[in-house]
Amino acid sequence: MLGRVLVQLVVVVMLLVFVSTALFVGRSRLRTTRSAWRRRLRAAAPITIVLVAVLLLNSVARQIVPDLSWIIDWNLTDPIHDLEGEFIIWLQAQATPSVTAYFSFMYIYGYVFLLVFPTIAYFALSETRPLRELLTAYTLNYTIGLVLYVFVIAYGPRNVMPELVDALLYDTYPQYQHLTRQVNRNTNVFPSLHTSLAVTVSMLAYRTREPYPIWNVVAAILGVSVAISTMYLGIHWAIDVVAGVVLAYVSVELASILVGRWSVSAWMGSRTLSLRTLWRR
Repeated sequence: MLGRVLVQLVVVVMLLVFVSTALFVGRSRLRTTRSAWRRRLRAAAPITIVLVAVLLLNSVARQIVPDLSWIIDWNLTDPIHDLEGEFIIWLQAQATPSVTAYFSFMYIYGYVFLLVFPTIAYFALSETRPLRELLTAYTLNYTIGLVLYVFVIAYGPRNVMPELVDALLYDTYPQYQHLTRQVNRNTNVFPSLHTSLAVTVSMLAYRTREPYPIWNVVAAILGVSVAISTMYLGIHWAIDVVAGVVLAYVSVELASILVGRWSVSAWMGSRTLSLRTLWRR
């Protein structure tokens, strides 16, 4: 079942990416990319390596994070529930089959598309800074998010109030459980990484609205839809979403500073030069 769901996810996302590339990127940028892809790849390679390392670390750490969290034992579930009240219950009271289908699609397919397409769109730009900022912001989201998951225990609304909050995604589309259980843990809902990463893309889309004006609008709609979907489907509290927005802002601002003032490739180059100098001595 997992294999079939993954194949379906890849097919749908690739179709969305193909259509969006044709609509937003255009032939002229693609033609230019054919002759400049090596330079752009070299510029993005260092942060790409760091991001891959962080993702691999996350995949391993997610297996032990719950145990570490319970050792620290900082459980914010009750304070979040008490502060927020019945907002998620009210939100789910607005549910209809078509709305559930829309937000389920956004949570699974819209989210993955939102993360994948900007890497292609920014790779097609002659200036590599937007791509490097995007990858750096992704890295910061996952790194800071993992640290917060270690320190904070928080169960989502569907776990805290199963008799009042429906697991709409799994009740309507049970096959997605095989996919989400690979990356999600019941105790790790604060902050919402779905929200932080979606908002990160939306913020960077706004910053690159000059070359991609229509994508700026589409990314904003998708970002808001993904954030709402996490609450509507009973997965996250509104407080998790607010924390995700804050994490996105911090990640984007830090990425802007790091990319502008510190270069992995320059650092590697200086280390290589130092080693060569020492070797000659």
